[in-house]
Amino acid sequence: MKRGKKYLEAAKAIDRTKLYDPAEAISAVKSVAVAKFDETIEAHIRTGCDGRHADQQIRGAVVLPHGTGKTVRVLVFAKDAKAAEAEAAGADFVGGDELIPKIQNEGWLDFDVVVATPDMMGIVGRLGRVLGPKGLMPNPKSGTVTMDVTKAINDIKAGKVEYRLDKTNIIHVPIGKASFTEEQLSANFQTLMEAINKAKPSSLKGTFLKSVTVTPTMGPGVKINPLKLV
Repeated sequence: MKRGKKYLEAAKAIDRTKLYDPAEAISAVKSVAVAKFDETIEAHIRTGCDGRHADQQIRGAVVLPHGTGKTVRVLVFAKDAKAAEAEAAGADFVGGDELIPKIQNEGWLDFDVVVATPDMMGIVGRLGRVLGPKGLMPNPKSGTVTMDVTKAINDIKAGKVEYRLDKTNIIHVPIGKASFTEEQLSANFQTLMEAINKAKPSSLKGTFLKSVTVTPTMGPGVKINPLKLV
């Protein structure tokens, strides 16, 4: 993969052989975010889990104290009083049956998170093939299938992020923007790691956190010493 001049210059500032302390890593990753836009800072956590086993799956959500720096558009599937509640709570889109063809046939996906009340999941289930691969399917574990739509919307708008194992047993989560202060990024990162450590499967034998890297959208990654995160 051919890298640009900016990336190569930034990479010189990172010691590839070193495992950084969390605070050092946050400082370093901010210094290598040199793109012309406000880059997203992400954490990539390689675990010792085997996601093929149901008891080693990890999935959940956590509200980052300083948010993600991104404006999140929320679609809520609800009806009657719950639909009115969702609108009052600041949902960007609220609806039911009528949204199915719009999403299925017209490819409308102008939203980032989908919330549904439990009684609407029969309808939402018909969108599984569209929403599932994009990670947009509501799920009780992440708090997006709920009767408390106000809390769900407030949490999402405040900076709630989902974490889950991908097929290679890695968790990828945004922890903020390059424009955030080191203190804000550190607080978000610490909150995320506390949630992931709590989610460690009891059936797991061996090392849980194999490697942890923080990286800006366009820059090199900075490796963190996993022993400092347990």
